[in-house]
Amino acid sequence: MSESTNDPGDNSRTETNPDRDEKPSDSYCSCCRVCDCYRDAPGADEKAADRNAGRDDDDTEHDHDEPRDDRHDEHDHGDHVDHSDHEDMFRQRFFVCLVLALPVLYYSPMLQDWFGFTAVTFPGSGFVGPVLGVVVFAYGGIPFLRMGAVEARNREPGMMLLISLAITVAFVYSIAAAGFGIGEPFFWELVTLIVIFLLGHWIEMRSVRRASGALDELAELMPETAERIADDGETREVPIDDLEEGELVLVRPGSNVPADGVVEEGESNVNESMVTGESKPVKKEPGSEVIGGTTNRDGSLRVRVAATGEETTLSGIMRLVEDAQESRSRTQVLADRAAGWLFYAALGVAAVTAVGWTLAVGFGLPVVERVVTVLVIACPHALGLAVPLVVAINTSMAARHGMLVRDRIAMEQARDLDTVVFDKTGTLTAGEQGIVGIETVADWSEDDVLTLAAAAEGDSEHMIAQAIRDEAADRGLEVPDVRGFEALEGRGVRATIEHDVAPAVAGGEPDGTGGSSDRDGRTVSVGGPNLLRHLEVDPDGDLERFADDAGSRGEGVVYVLRDEQVVGAIALADVIREESFEAIDALHGMGVEVAMLTGDDADVAHSVADELGIDTVFAEVLPEDKDEKILELQDRGHLVAMVGDGVNDAPALTRSDVGIAIGSGTDVAVESADVVLVENDPRDVASLVRLSAKSYRKMQENIIWAAGYNVFALPLAAGVLAPIGILLSPAVGAVLMSASTVIVAINAQLLRRADLSV
Repeated sequence: MSESTNDPGDNSRTETNPDRDEKPSDSYCSCCRVCDCYRDAPGADEKAADRNAGRDDDDTEHDHDEPRDDRHDEHDHGDHVDHSDHEDMFRQRFFVCLVLALPVLYYSPMLQDWFGFTAVTFPGSGFVGPVLGVVVFAYGGIPFLRMGAVEARNREPGMMLLISLAITVAFVYSIAAAGFGIGEPFFWELVTLIVIFLLGHWIEMRSVRRASGALDELAELMPETAERIADDGETREVPIDDLEEGELVLVRPGSNVPADGVVEEGESNVNESMVTGESKPVKKEPGSEVIGGTTNRDGSLRVRVAATGEETTLSGIMRLVEDAQESRSRTQVLADRAAGWLFYAALGVAAVTAVGWTLAVGFGLPVVERVVTVLVIACPHALGLAVPLVVAINTSMAARHGMLVRDRIAMEQARDLDTVVFDKTGTLTAGEQGIVGIETVADWSEDDVLTLAAAAEGDSEHMIAQAIRDEAADRGLEVPDVRGFEALEGRGVRATIEHDVAPAVAGGEPDGTGGSSDRDGRTVSVGGPNLLRHLEVDPDGDLERFADDAGSRGEGVVYVLRDEQVVGAIALADVIREESFEAIDALHGMGVEVAMLTGDDADVAHSVADELGIDTVFAEVLPEDKDEKILELQDRGHLVAMVGDGVNDAPALTRSDVGIAIGSGTDVAVESADVVLVENDPRDVASLVRLSAKSYRKMQENIIWAAGYNVFALPLAAGVLAPIGILLSPAVGAVLMSASTVIVAINAQLLRRADLSV
């Protein structure tokens, strides 16, 4: 794999390795600075300032060295991970300020002149603009002022400080102009700025919000009670919190294992796919280990408890998810960086304007008007909407293409992905057994063998039986009735069919297996090698070679017998999705390497990888190791996406730079992901990368348009062309500002025409 050349600012992340230089997540977003989770933290302001003391002045990406423990001591921000309170705050303030802004615009003398109307007057109507302007500033502007103050203290000017500068200057000048009659107040400009930026930030918060229920979903896998077996042999239902190491518990069919332990009595198959990723149920017998939270299927087990509470495997996964969530680093928004540059540009131009005009005409009202115009015009509406508009369209387009974006930052990062790691089971494969090959003895067809197998498996609940029945149904085979169905524990199934379906040979005898073709039924058995050993029969050479080849590919084989004669063999495997081939090809076409991460054995994993053309395989990986594999790739400098669907994928999904969950997966995987593929189509991963790249390009274009307005307007507002009679007034500046906003909005809409098909 090649070294990543990604911008370290966009792709910065916190690692959990204590030997590495840490870059803390600083889990407070800019909005957190104005909510109770930050303001109620003791010494939050001082600690925020202390964190930035002595930082590298060239570091504009919030990557400050900080001990992990100190960050945790500051404040538990867990209640605010989804930022839904911030979204509600901006939505409420936007609508209130919008209603209050309309009368201000209506009574603005400048707008009346522009549009040729006269506002209805009444006693005191002249105070509508100033009074409501003050209310909008106090109610709608205060979040930006608070966030701007934090940016100022951290010496990291961005959008919030630029907004604060513009609205504060407009407010102070307007109050002075209205109170002392020294010029034209900017109240309509003030409320418009505040309303549009509230709208933009509301859109932004809605797009960045992500649910935080992963840990709850994990916890729900554990049953609330367990059946503890007392010394007298009686079972008593107790809360799992009361279980202690060494106690014996009963796990009935269909129930979840209450704690990690070792089987002392009983045999059963246990579904561990949600924890280990193993696609097949795992047979458990005395001496086998079981994991708390997994599901017992068809037999009763008596389990000796080996670990409870925080010591269980599932609790370990929960801790990994929590750590990975906390380790996410804060990524600077592109528009915020542009706003930081504009902040310094605005101050510089304002200073030059003040000095230049003072030297030219002397200090007075014209100089103040010029400086105010520069500072107000420096904050274009377009810049506030440049990114949120694209984000909103991006999210809408993603949803129409089967992708639910839960984390905007991850969506922006997807454009730079150089490695995509897929979970195998349920992601690249269907997560269920399917028939991949059938071999028969002479004179028998595949359909004949499959018909016998489907008949014998008719009453079985096993996933192999379901796969055989589904294949028979797909082929339109007529399956005969059976009687005397019997499940052979650990070997397979046996039943008697009412009508023989075997091909006839010369002389009318059905291939010499004994008995006549009109005999009342034949015994059909279906099972694995254990069945053949039990019956002391051997398959012919062709069937043996077929089974060996299937085994080398990690496929399972069951044999079909009629009256204890092997007539065929059926190979089954976790079926690869047809879409997976196109997805891998599309990613390779973009220069993205593909890896596969699975708990399955190496033979199965490499068989699937070879068929799909996957570059790297991580097989037989435990849940905690899945997280480590992602971290290993990141340590090499790669920007990594993880695609998965199970609980065992949750830590890796959260640890990765971009976590992508298959929508049919467990809820915890969905809750841990940044993007959810609703249609369960791995091709959408390639579509995601394309959409991210196209969206980022639109963001860049919009910021160029928005910043270009400043490049043009600021010099004119400063009076560069005043000697030839060209002087930009606030009114003309507002027109240019509106034009820039319209251009940005139209350009964002063009994103809807992007082709994301694979």
